[in-house]
Amino acid sequence: MTQPTLSPAPAPAADPVLAGYRASIDNIDAALVHILAERFRITKAVGAYKAEHQLPPSDPAREERQIARLRKLAVEAQLDPEFSEKFLRFIIDEVIRHHEQAKTAG
Repeated sequence: MTQPTLSPAPAPAADPVLAGYRASIDNIDAALVHILAERFRITKAVGAYKAEHQLPPSDPAREERQIARLRKLAVEAQLDPEFSEKFLRFIIDEVIRHHEQAKTAG
């Protein structure tokens, strides 16, 4: 006995409001990727400079100043400062990892 073939469910009607929101989100996500790429190009140069001049890969005092500054900006922008700090710490940790690699490669 053969199994009956099921037709795929019809796609829901396009919701133009939702589609507009999603298009905006997609554009912002693309911009974030490009901004992060540019940031990492610059921090890569910083890592090479630090390695060349035997500077430490991290600067905890600067990192704390940056986190405090961005938490304040987050509050002003009505963004959860806890989220912004987690996001920045994730980026800082990745930058430090790159700087440590540059130090050992040099």
